[in-house]
Amino acid sequence: ARAPGAASVCSREATRAHRRRSRAATRSASSAPGGEPRRARQARTMQATADSTKMDCVWSNWKSQAIDLLYWRDIKQTGIVFGSFLLLLFSLTQFSVVSVVAYLALAALSATISFRIYKSVLQAVQKTDEGHPFKAYLELEITLSQEQIQKYTDCLQLYVNSTLKELRRLFLVQDLVDSLKFAVLMWLLTYVGALFNGLTLLLMAVVSMFTLPVVYVKHQAQVDQYLGLVRTHINTVVAKIQAKIPGAKRHAE
Repeated sequence: ARAPGAASVCSREATRAHRRRSRAATRSASSAPGGEPRRARQARTMQATADSTKMDCVWSNWKSQAIDLLYWRDIKQTGIVFGSFLLLLFSLTQFSVVSVVAYLALAALSATISFRIYKSVLQAVQKTDEGHPFKAYLELEITLSQEQIQKYTDCLQLYVNSTLKELRRLFLVQDLVDSLKFAVLMWLLTYVGALFNGLTLLLMAVVSMFTLPVVYVKHQAQVDQYLGLVRTHINTVVAKIQAKIPGAKRHAE
């Protein structure tokens, strides 16, 4: 009956001894000449981790907001964003990029300068001192740390390398079927390019982004059924091509 009690006492003593050794090691590390650089490195590492976590949270928040916009969960907000995109693209079809950027900058400056003058006059009349009307935005932190820039650079490098490897695989015909699919896609794009310019395609892409998700949610069963039929037909055609063309079968087979 006394054995468990003795074991727990020994465990507590061992824990106390471990804590004493940890405190002693911490004091010796801080008193050592290299202790301060280690603490500085630990602080930088913790700050970099915190910045990365913060950016991940910001990215997750932006992603959820984008999904809410595309699915029209807030009709007013989505309407404003969708209308702004359409107005910008229609403006680009009528004017040059330089003119559109200049007009947008002038409109933004007119709004901010007018609001600043209005608030200054209002404070002078009411004899108040509320400060700069855009103080909260001026103090907002928008800089990127070196670790964040390195993280995004690494992601961009990964995407570029994977794209180059895929293009090399397609153009050098590592897999005949995939290269033929790519050739058919490029052939179809020649007709698309003859019918539409880049801005028209971008306009169609924006309209599709804001309409297709809602249509898919409302008619998901029918859309999935038709997509399944199209996928089955494409797979059948590809299988026939692989069977008739020598060397068209995949390496896995």
